[in-house]
Amino acid sequence: MVECYIEDIGQYVGQEVKLKGWVYNLRSSGKIRFIVFRDGTGTIQVVMVKSELPEEVFEQHKELTQESSIIVTGIVSEHPRQKGTYELQLTDLEIVQICEDYPITKKEHTTGFLMGHRHLWLRSSRQYKIMRIRNEILMAFRQYFYENGFILIDTPLLTGSIGETAATLFETQYFDLGKAYLAQTGQLYLEAACMAHGKVYCLGPTFRAEKSKTRRHLTEFWMLEAEVAYLEHEGNLDLQEDMVCCVVSRVLENCTDQLEELGRDLAPLRNVQKPFYRIDYNEAVEKLQAAGSNIEWGHDLGGEDETILTNMYDRPVFVSNYPREAKAFYMKRNPDDPRTVLCADLLAPEGYGEIIGGSQREDNYDYLVEEIKRNDLPLDVYGWYLDLRKYGSVPHSGFGLGIERTVGWICGLPHVRETIPFARMLYKLYP
Repeated sequence: MVECYIEDIGQYVGQEVKLKGWVYNLRSSGKIRFIVFRDGTGTIQVVMVKSELPEEVFEQHKELTQESSIIVTGIVSEHPRQKGTYELQLTDLEIVQICEDYPITKKEHTTGFLMGHRHLWLRSSRQYKIMRIRNEILMAFRQYFYENGFILIDTPLLTGSIGETAATLFETQYFDLGKAYLAQTGQLYLEAACMAHGKVYCLGPTFRAEKSKTRRHLTEFWMLEAEVAYLEHEGNLDLQEDMVCCVVSRVLENCTDQLEELGRDLAPLRNVQKPFYRIDYNEAVEKLQAAGSNIEWGHDLGGEDETILTNMYDRPVFVSNYPREAKAFYMKRNPDDPRTVLCADLLAPEGYGEIIGGSQREDNYDYLVEEIKRNDLPLDVYGWYLDLRKYGSVPHSGFGLGIERTVGWICGLPHVRETIPFARMLYKLYP
């Protein structure tokens, strides 16, 4: 007898195997009873035939409840009407624990209730599929960077430098050295690393104390960031475009069934092909104003603006060259229009909006000092960062991609709270 997982069950047709897991569902039809059984790698129907089992084993079915933990032994068979689907003809059943009063039942529950029981909601079919797709997305990004010669750099989560804006910092006391902050980005450290390795990336949690309660915002989220020496603005867009196309292609190749079971329309994802649309910020503002938005030149695009804009396109769109006042201090000023910087946001179609923000970085020492002062940031804590402009400065560019927003877009989800195992939001810190 072999102990295996459901994902490998097709290798053992006609053989007796042992599976360890949980009861997902139960049903009975007279002298035949069924257990829908899950083990974390998949689900399988376990068939209990009264005439083929000892009475005490057959009657154990009556004791079982949703999410009871059990070990089942049986003969693997292919489903008579569904090719590629397998069943287990039970020969023995061991009860590990009977689950009593499982909170999440078949009835409708509010989102608040489900989020309050997120530790259990993760077991549900929908959440299971989302986490599997998320895993595939993360693996696809890692593979893309590995195959393209990028080095993984693990950047610190505690930092003394502000990466974005002081208004969205979580701060803590760092022993006797004063205030430290939870990292808003690993970018500044990646800039240092790219001067050593040329092409680098990081993937980890980042934190924004932003009091936003929207379908796109989390206070703790995972960000994929990349930085490349001697890469300029247009090349940065080319890199992002190629990366996104490769990742979406891999997810379509490996997760089509899960996406369809989530109800995702695959046609828009199949349309994610190069080239993406590229428009200037000025053009974006004109289009938005013509569509009825109140946006004025000089302001960043809001969520509603992004939704309006992306619904005009059938694939992702880059919006480039935002005003300096709307963007971070480290972005390189645009030589063709000093009011703007060489940056771009990549907006996902179907109303999903920004999934990537990137820019060419300011490589001129004096300009960078000027921007740090203009943003009222403490010059002394950026000494190491300014060193990068003193010792072998080169043009360089990079970007940050929000994993949860990307998962939400690819899965077709209405809110980011389902895209991460345990969401941290403005009013959510439990469980």
